Amino acid sequence: MKNKSGFVTVIGRPNVGKSTLINKIIGEKINIVTNKPQTTRNKLRAIYTEDRGQIVFVDTPGFHKAKDELDRYMLSQIYDSLKGIDLIIFVLDASFKFGKGDQYIYRQIKQSGIPFIVALNKIDKVQKKKLLTRVKDYQKHVDKDIVPISARQEKNLDNLLTEAFTYLPEGPQYYPQDMLTDQQERFVIAELIREKIFILTRQEIPYGVAVLIEEMKDRDEGKLFVRANIYVEQKSHKGILIGKNGSMLKNIGRKARMDIEKLLNCEIYLDLWVKVQKDWRENENLLKRMGYRG
Repeated sequence: MKNKSGFVTVIGRPNVGKSTLINKIIGEKINIVTNKPQTTRNKLRAIYTEDRGQIVFVDTPGFHKAKDELDRYMLSQIYDSLKGIDLIIFVLDASFKFGKGDQYIYRQIKQSGIPFIVALNKIDKVQKKKLLTRVKDYQKHVDKDIVPISARQEKNLDNLLTEAFTYLPEGPQYYPQDMLTDQQERFVIAELIREKIFILTRQEIPYGVAVLIEEMKDRDEGKLFVRANIYVEQKSHKGILIGKNGSMLKNIGRKARMDIEKLLNCEIYLDLWVKVQKDWRENENLLKRMGYRG
């Protein structure tokens, strides 16, 4: 059997589980995962390779209304992700009924002319007796067979992959067997730190936070030294991130370091600094340095 390969973009409203789905398929934490919408900012490529072939997944920010320069960039990432794509996986949330946001995305997908699969995620949050009704309701709106899945519990992901491979053309392996992402280490490390900020500060810190890796170098004791700046827009947010006697920043660093060490398979010395940068989301130069431009 000849191998298949192709590029698959994962699209859906914010917080439907796109990043969790890709992470579970890849088997590593590549993409930032929180319970807050719009945490994915960049178009991220994650690479899945097996006997049937290779799928290059493109994770995207959730569709939302643009309010600033960063938002406009995030939306451009969604539309850019459709260029050269072989298949779209449209992810829906089974715990909600089909809404206006879903309808808008569905129209965009239909207009693109690209083949697509509909994955109904979070079926673990719906009672079994209600699930069949929910699936039928969604099928009326998308006029297509639906693959029910639970990314978090890894339910029915094999069927989703089998369905995806049926749409992909025969082709070469684009990336080495053991490669999981085309993103630079600095970007992935910054995303892992940003994820811990979202999780630990909950509603106290809004989306006006960004992480920039300023320095990475090996040290004599065998550890990798990583220095990162955390940018916030207000002084009050800086205080929240640092916490009493530095407790919050220490906790962010400890949890982020665990994930980074697992990803890089080496010991890390993580040096975090919090800086106030007003209106950084409108600062073109800073956006470029953070990887949100170019």
